[in-house]
Amino acid sequence: MSIQVQEQIEYLKSLKAIRERSRKVYEKAEKNELGHFNVDFSKLQDAVTTVLSLMERDYKDIGEIPPHGRWRHFDVGGRSRVQILIDQWKQNIIDPKEITRRILDLFVVSVLLDAGAGNSWSYKEPDTGSSFNRSEGLAIASYDMFKAGLFSSQISQPHQVDADRLINISVDDVRKAFQVNDANPLEGLEGRSNLLSRLGQALKSHPEFFGGSDGLPARPGNLLDYLLSHPTTTITQSETTVKIETLWSVVVDGLAEVWPPTRTSINDVSLGDVWPCEVLKSPGTAADSTEYLVPFHKLSQWLTYSLIEPMIKISTITFEGVEHLTGLPEYRNGGLLTDIGVLTLKSDDLERGLKYYNDNVLKPGQKPVEIVPMFEVDDPVVIEWRAMTVVLLDIIAEKIRENLGLNKEQLSLAQVLEAGTWKAGREIAKSLRPITRGPPIAIKSDGTVF
Repeated sequence: MSIQVQEQIEYLKSLKAIRERSRKVYEKAEKNELGHFNVDFSKLQDAVTTVLSLMERDYKDIGEIPPHGRWRHFDVGGRSRVQILIDQWKQNIIDPKEITRRILDLFVVSVLLDAGAGNSWSYKEPDTGSSFNRSEGLAIASYDMFKAGLFSSQISQPHQVDADRLINISVDDVRKAFQVNDANPLEGLEGRSNLLSRLGQALKSHPEFFGGSDGLPARPGNLLDYLLSHPTTTITQSETTVKIETLWSVVVDGLAEVWPPTRTSINDVSLGDVWPCEVLKSPGTAADSTEYLVPFHKLSQWLTYSLIEPMIKISTITFEGVEHLTGLPEYRNGGLLTDIGVLTLKSDDLERGLKYYNDNVLKPGQKPVEIVPMFEVDDPVVIEWRAMTVVLLDIIAEKIRENLGLNKEQLSLAQVLEAGTWKAGREIAKSLRPITRGPPIAIKSDGTVF
């Protein structure tokens, strides 16, 4: 592999590339040159006003806003499930580092299972009898699987996730654990099962990140030890500081095998959540050019946001460079921009998407209710939608800071996502589509991207 190709691969896997390539799409929008969306920039203020109203409604103090991460989903219904586990382990005098490893184990597997569940699936929690759907339902289901030892190959240590067990998890295991049946269908069921198996393979393939070469099991949580021993990590008596790029390399390189082989690749190197974008491809673009590829790495970023929090809370680690993470280009953030009128599908794509929904979702004789345009995950519409979402989230966050007189240190993008854009996308969807509560544009989920 040439040095130039290696550099292209490294760039497309970087956090820097996400903003830079999405910005190129945004620049096309400024010239009214998008292929699939009309953009009304005046509606951005409506998005800002909506998000600000939610922040003021739910938080008396901006400093109380937690960062966007998986932890919140585990605590749905007012039950502090993660803390219950931590307190239980503390009673057994378990080392704080091992407690952190266990929570990282749980968060890694749970985030990777957090692709779109669809409008019909829900999970009934055995302990409380409460039912949850979407991200919260997937979180509670994975939490119960973890508690029951379904991710561990060691009977003596059920509260861990290890490679040997993941490799042997079957579709039936996942179906039963997620309570899936004909009346409770889960989108991407087989994709989730295959993803867990590939996660096991990834853990085994990267002992430098996840251990396993010393006779102990390869586990996601062992990334803690890698970070603490990394030469760029600084440890003093008062604090431990880890560079975000160090954690990012674990997520992007260490978990590269998790992504299906159908994803974009260069020289047989899988790039993950990276896609060709029509609007960046000019007539003279060379066949081997990578200039029109746009990376998002949504699940990788969602995982990174989620892993930071337990390491800060339990192991008191400080992370440097978190601002390089972007807003998440997924259907809640993107849905906010579409529902509020910033982004509007062009008529041909709207018609095509509605036809796809009718042909692939509606069953014979089923009454069409709350129909929305639907596309495959690699459809040019979805790529353009996601790229615009990345940049517009940055703009919305900056406008909110200006309104409140705050800087990035006082109000991070992760806080804006948590208290505002993601929540606003969900609440507007609920008000506009009360039956499905789904997004304004549906993505045909394969269980690996959303």
